[in-house]
Amino acid sequence: MTMNELDYRLFHMINEQAALHPALNGLMSFLAQDAQYLFALGLLVYWFTRSDTNRRMVIQAAVAACIGLGISFILGHLFYRDRPFAAHAVIQLIKHPANASFPSDHAIATFALAAAFVLNRGRMRWVWLLLAAVISFSRVYTGVHYPTDVLAGALVGILSAAGVYVLLQYSRSIHRGVSALIHFYEAIELKIWKDRSASANSE
Repeated sequence: MTMNELDYRLFHMINEQAALHPALNGLMSFLAQDAQYLFALGLLVYWFTRSDTNRRMVIQAAVAACIGLGISFILGHLFYRDRPFAAHAVIQLIKHPANASFPSDHAIATFALAAAFVLNRGRMRWVWLLLAAVISFSRVYTGVHYPTDVLAGALVGILSAAGVYVLLQYSRSIHRGVSALIHFYEAIELKIWKDRSASANSE
């Protein structure tokens, strides 16, 4: 049995659960399409705690996700593969363009963010990691990715987060650059808060 055959068999085993357990289809469709926005909300919450540690973590997570998605763009062109629904008869629960299937951008972005939260010991870090895993699983369940798409995406995301983390830990120039960026933002933020407080007091 070839790797592609094994990949398809595993895909088919997961995807057919949509017919066997239709009660889960709504949840899986939400996870596949919209649960990624919980990560965006998480980034905002971490950022507006106004903690320097959390703000560094948010910057690391965002940079790691961008790097991972850049790698995905290259891999998608080098190792192009059709989506499962474009090549086979599948149970497709969500609409999706018939573009490159490998690797999964959802898996890359969510695992890059979750891995950055774990490496920086962010609060609820293991919840984020679990959420990244179930989002990736749901992409197979709903018929838009093969298992190897999401596994490769998870690996790219984790490695991107680890690479950015190491760079920021051991490169003094990058560390100073991030500090300068945060201080610049906080100076603007402080001015806005002071202006709002002055306006409120004058009323």
